[in-house]
Amino acid sequence: MRLLMMGTGPFAAPTFETLLDGPHEVLGLVTRPVPPAVGRRKVPENPMRDVAVARGVELFEPDSINATESIERLAAWNADLLVVCDYGQILSREALGTSRLGGINLHGSLLPRHRGAAPVHWAIWEGDAETGVSVIHMTPRLDGGPILTTRRMPIGPDDTTASLEPRLAELGVGAVSEAIAMLESWDGVSSIGEPQDAARVTKAPRLNKQVGQVDWSQPAARIERQVRALQPWPGTYTNWNRDGEALRLILDRVHVVRELATESRPGESKPGEVVVSDGQQLVIATGEGCLRIERIQPAGKRVMEVAEFLRGKSVPVGTCFE
Repeated sequence: MRLLMMGTGPFAAPTFETLLDGPHEVLGLVTRPVPPAVGRRKVPENPMRDVAVARGVELFEPDSINATESIERLAAWNADLLVVCDYGQILSREALGTSRLGGINLHGSLLPRHRGAAPVHWAIWEGDAETGVSVIHMTPRLDGGPILTTRRMPIGPDDTTASLEPRLAELGVGAVSEAIAMLESWDGVSSIGEPQDAARVTKAPRLNKQVGQVDWSQPAARIERQVRALQPWPGTYTNWNRDGEALRLILDRVHVVRELATESRPGESKPGEVVVSDGQQLVIATGEGCLRIERIQPAGKRVMEVAEFLRGKSVPVGTCFE
């Protein structure tokens, strides 16, 4: 088949590489344009573009995939199928109609759970025992098409988004290949795939820096999952008003405390209050249980073990983090 790849982020790269080495003809890559560098801000990485350049694949980088000129360019490729993953724009009905079989999308969750832009993050944050990938036959509705194939994977107790996402990307390679094979023999008329159950839909909205702020009234277990879910970006942080100076502290690694061997009475402490600070440990009360901070990063500084941090900063018991 004649395939047109559409993707920008690293999640799509293993599938792109495999398709380039496979039996189908990959006509080109449609990807998001690289924005210009502004000041000290780095130019965002585009691993898909890097693969295309290295392999001599034709590139198309439209500002809007649904603009009239973009639709005309897509139609000129005369593709049998669009293969979409981690692209960054929603395709209109007209864009999907430029290929004979429409498009498929590789999504990093077990749909219909965690529809949206950040499925891997939200699967960890919500405490899912497993996740996976789904390949859907695309409709103009976000992640709403019938499911062609799925693959499952457990979420480990120490998994972060940084550790889980690459494994899911590799898992998606086989799922995409299977979906392409299904469509290759499809008559284009009969129903295909498994319709998504609307009653089971959950959302995985796009993240921003603000979602990283700790709400200490939440249970310790949920905050621990937040720390893992938001690595490497945007990170989980709390604020400490120290001698009239606001200091932002990024929580790099934390641990839920099941039993607290101390004379402190955390059950009577308010959320965000330090209940243990002995030079080696920093334990904070939450809405349910306590959280031990193991690695921390003061704003503008490097990540450090909490004992090193406590050697430079006095954090008395009773201190409250915002």
